[in-house]
Amino acid sequence: MASSVNPTVRRRRLGQELRRLREQKGMTAEEVADRLLVSQSKISRLENGRRSISQRDVRDLCGVYEVEDQRIVESLMQMAKESRQQGWWHAFGDIPYSVYIGLETDAASLRVYEPQVMPGLLQTPEYAEAVVAGALPEASAADVEKRVKVRLRRQDRIHDPKNPLRLWAVVDEAALRRTVGGKQIMRDQLERLLELSRLPHVTVQVMPFSMGAHPGLNGQYAILEFPDAADSTVVYLEGVTSDLYLEKASDVHSYSVMYEHLRAQALNVEQTREFIEGIAKEYTRG
Repeated sequence: MASSVNPTVRRRRLGQELRRLREQKGMTAEEVADRLLVSQSKISRLENGRRSISQRDVRDLCGVYEVEDQRIVESLMQMAKESRQQGWWHAFGDIPYSVYIGLETDAASLRVYEPQVMPGLLQTPEYAEAVVAGALPEASAADVEKRVKVRLRRQDRIHDPKNPLRLWAVVDEAALRRTVGGKQIMRDQLERLLELSRLPHVTVQVMPFSMGAHPGLNGQYAILEFPDAADSTVVYLEGVTSDLYLEKASDVHSYSVMYEHLRAQALNVEQTREFIEGIAKEYTRG
């Protein structure tokens, strides 16, 4: 198979298909687990794409669901095989948010709200290093370097001439004023932010302090949408020890509506650029 196969997306599609077959059979995840002598959580993780799935798992599940069309079985087993391939991020070793990277790599668009720091896809190398080192005070220098390299590699989606990621970022004023790494690094970061905001597929808006309370006060989140209609939109919430991925239509709708309110209340594109330029001058004078 082509090396462009994204294992994360393959797992999601395969899980969705297995869930469809189970529901078509009228069985619960608990009933399937009892038949296969496995835990219900395993069935759930297979269906939501959070766990690697083997061809044997597919064969066993197809047996439970009494799938008689061998072409369907073979197709699902091929998807299982592809889902076990390694994405580019595996070359960096254990990355705690590898599922998110896999989704981001295949996404067509990304809407993100950042209340504390610059969006990772728009960070300079120096700013990224200062953020990672500050957020993980016990991390080794090697681990910090690895995480920064992964972050910079992710930015390839922004500059992909054939398939650039459509990025819309609402950034809180706090992220612009928090001096990460020093005044020179912040000035360079704000200049990078202005530069990238002028790309046709990148939109940046600032949420100023003067706006007061707004729908983003609960924290950072991202909404990923995909080019294939078969891949459902995902809301990503980053945690300290674990992350949350929401795919229920009601959850996605709630966060999407909240994001529309954020975009409406934030400064518009031109006001945002003037605002960023003003803060950059403050760092220069400082």
